Amino acid sequence: MKVLIVDDDPLLARSLATILAAEPDIDVVGLGFSGPEAVEAYTASRPDVLLLDIQMPAGDGLTAAERILRLDAQARIVLLTTFSDDEYIVRALRMGVRGYLIKQDVAQIAPALRSVMAGVSVLEGQVLERTARLGISAGTPSARGVRPPVFAPLTEREYEVVEAVCEGLDNSEVADRLHLSEGTVRNHISTVLAKLGLRNRTQIAVLYYRPSRLP
Repeated sequence: MKVLIVDDDPLLARSLATILAAEPDIDVVGLGFSGPEAVEAYTASRPDVLLLDIQMPAGDGLTAAERILRLDAQARIVLLTTFSDDEYIVRALRMGVRGYLIKQDVAQIAPALRSVMAGVSVLEGQVLERTARLGISAGTPSARGVRPPVFAPLTEREYEVVEAVCEGLDNSEVADRLHLSEGTVRNHISTVLAKLGLRNRTQIAVLYYRPSRLP
């Protein structure tokens, strides 16, 4: 597979290139160091997978990903970051990226790229779903405005909280929108997690944008 690496840390980008190039099935076709360079390099090289840093001072990765996906809706973009952040993950899922990985887990990057090539999305090393099997567009609920069957156990208010969370709102913003106290929002989220057998609000967003059963 052809892989393009974009990270604002040149040392890290080159180190990743060296590590990945040692894999027999990976060909690193270019390096970039900013969001604008990511767009330019993707257009020029058309890689199979773009490994893209999120936080870059000369143009962030999420904005670059949005621009690339407007140019090529089938682009396989895997975001790379130093930490897990619910807001970033939700935005990434909504726009249709194929993966979200933590930089420290270097050993997981090559397997994750192979999973993406096989039509599987990955989140911090976990397989999320098989897009080909599901037959849905990445980053889009199966029928917007229609509650997916997996959320059937929830009350109407609980599902309203789910929708707000999946727009990237924090508890305070959810409370303002739905005219609830933050404590009530936290209670609703805890109930949703318990009913659906999930561990955190990120998995709520995954289930919302990829309406399948999490492994």
